[in-house]
Amino acid sequence: MIYLKNYINGALISPKSERYIDNYNPSTGEVYGQIPDSDLNDVNTAVEAASNAFDKWSNTSKDERSKILYKIADLIEQNLDKLAEAEAIDNGKPFSLAKRVDIPRAAHNFRFYATAIIHYSSESHHMEDQAVNFTHRDPVGVAGCISPWNLPLYLFSWKIAPALAAGNCVVAKPSEITPMTAFLLSSICIEAGLPDGVLNIVHGLGPKVGEAIVSHPDIPLISFTGGTQTGKHIAQIAAPMFKKLSLELGGKNPTIIFDDCDFDQMLATVTASSFDNQGQICLCGSRIFIQKTIYDKFKLAFIEKVNALKVGDPKDPSTNQGALVSKSHLEKVFSYIELAKEEGGSILCGGQRVQLEGPLKNGYYLAPTVIEGLDYLCRTNQEEIFGPVVTITPFESTEEVLKMANSTKYGLASSVWTKDISKANLVAKNLHAGIVWINCWLLRDLRTPFGGVKQSGVGREGGNEALQFFTEPKNVCIKYQ
Repeated sequence: MIYLKNYINGALISPKSERYIDNYNPSTGEVYGQIPDSDLNDVNTAVEAASNAFDKWSNTSKDERSKILYKIADLIEQNLDKLAEAEAIDNGKPFSLAKRVDIPRAAHNFRFYATAIIHYSSESHHMEDQAVNFTHRDPVGVAGCISPWNLPLYLFSWKIAPALAAGNCVVAKPSEITPMTAFLLSSICIEAGLPDGVLNIVHGLGPKVGEAIVSHPDIPLISFTGGTQTGKHIAQIAAPMFKKLSLELGGKNPTIIFDDCDFDQMLATVTASSFDNQGQICLCGSRIFIQKTIYDKFKLAFIEKVNALKVGDPKDPSTNQGALVSKSHLEKVFSYIELAKEEGGSILCGGQRVQLEGPLKNGYYLAPTVIEGLDYLCRTNQEEIFGPVVTITPFESTEEVLKMANSTKYGLASSVWTKDISKANLVAKNLHAGIVWINCWLLRDLRTPFGGVKQSGVGREGGNEALQFFTEPKNVCIKYQ
């Protein structure tokens, strides 16, 4: 049994309550670790440590901060297999996916912001012969960072790296469902020489730890990734306290396929965009719209491709789909499959639990599921499922597919498949989404703004957008003599 500890003021310590909560291995359904059941007392200690460290860290040179972030990135890469294995056990995803995507991206996040802060520049404005204005960007103070369970270290580092690079100290909460790689990151930060109190990681439940971070009067800034309902709750607490907020929330992303696309390239990518990480990526395309002229061709080819995906042991290199993250999430996804049937949908493939043998017999496995025959306004097509479930719907005109694609309360990401650049530009311009991929998916340049519109979030992450969020501008005006 593995007992995790909080990382506060440079040390690994037990929760003050000495209470723990179970950590499950999704691939077996068994408890394999214990997570600190932290509370306000632990958060207070972490905030005090971060506040005490802030003056020194914020005045540490950008070059020195950069060197430490580079060292963290190097150590993540040196521990690639160990971190990938921990991610696979904790989350249920294939080890091969964690090794190929999650852990390298976490290292890249630290290295990107280690470089970005060195090149981060200020603005100046001249007032003819009167004065010159220049703008400082100063760190805010203690940043509260709360990350989700689907891409644990990947998204945890996506928040922490720019916050630290900009000179803030951090009190962070990883998901209680997938805390292992955040715990391992604690030791990496110690080895890298990150000063005490600069980063503090407090494990525990959302209503205890998350709520304490969001409502703490000495945390002026909150960066959160997770569900839209939780985001609303955070906004209700933080807004009256005038905290800076970055909320990266849910999605119900459309994939739009025109009949002039490169069919083979599209088919391979759309299979990945539907089911990578068991569909547990906020950017997955869960609503697939296909031009009517190629609908039947797509359906046959797509079903063949999906049926070929192997659901199995996350440790097996040939596994395409691992376990869903938890029993409760598996039950939620199942409930939407049943809802789709009630709404008149036909299950073309999947729709059932996959029963493996031996130690994996109680794991949370679900066959990738494709559904057709649903109205675009039904609940299955409007609400975020966040699992290996997609719907397919034919369309005839560009106007029709835009109406269907834009019909949800979400607006995070989208992908469009066509060889017609004019059509691609027209659709991209009229899609209500923060990200539009043309003939690709999940092709990410970290310099670009990341985030959604409508109920998919507030603000943007990535590149200078993140550094601006984690700093406050101060204008200085000097009058000419």
